[in-house]
Amino acid sequence: MCVFFAIALAQGVPTVVQAQQSIDPIDRVVSAGLMNKDPSGNFNAEGLVSRADLAVILVKTFGLERRKTAQKPDMELPDVAKSYWAYSAIQTALKTGTMSGYRDGMFFPNQRVTRAEALAIFAQAYGVFQFPDATVGEILSKYPDAGEIPSWARKSMATALYEGFVNVDIGTNKINPLKPMTRGDIAYALSKYLERQVRPTSLPVRDEGPPNRGMGR
Repeated sequence: MCVFFAIALAQGVPTVVQAQQSIDPIDRVVSAGLMNKDPSGNFNAEGLVSRADLAVILVKTFGLERRKTAQKPDMELPDVAKSYWAYSAIQTALKTGTMSGYRDGMFFPNQRVTRAEALAIFAQAYGVFQFPDATVGEILSKYPDAGEIPSWARKSMATALYEGFVNVDIGTNKINPLKPMTRGDIAYALSKYLERQVRPTSLPVRDEGPPNRGMGR
């Protein structure tokens, strides 16, 4: 332990990590520029997150536009015009494989996402730990409704849970994977991710990048 941290802990002085943890998640992500409040100063934590919203948040958070695959030509999307407010972020999310489209090249930008979908996609952008199946099962077994997680999302959700990105219900320890993702939910995940930048994980082995199938469905 460095001298500063030893003295800080001995004297009860808040460390950088402790200071980070004391900040309200919404204030943290707004200050970081990852999400915004409306003109009246309302964050609307109970508002639902759409696929377009998620794409924009992921690009801002993980700098997806800097990945090599983001330089590929734009894809044809019948339901996302070039004038659409989130067009660039959607293209970047698709080209990097962080999210995927549906049949006939549709993206459905206004479709709401469930907690399992959003958190699994978030974990994909972050980098999914290569846990063996037994470890994935062990992590998920702690949550009574883990069986509701779609099979394609189980490994990603294990990473999200391991890293503390999921605001689990305090009373029941439920994940609520099939409930709609709210702005408050994603703010919590983003806040914990920002904490990770100060307090890195002890298990750094992750995928090189997200797979192209299954994400966002």
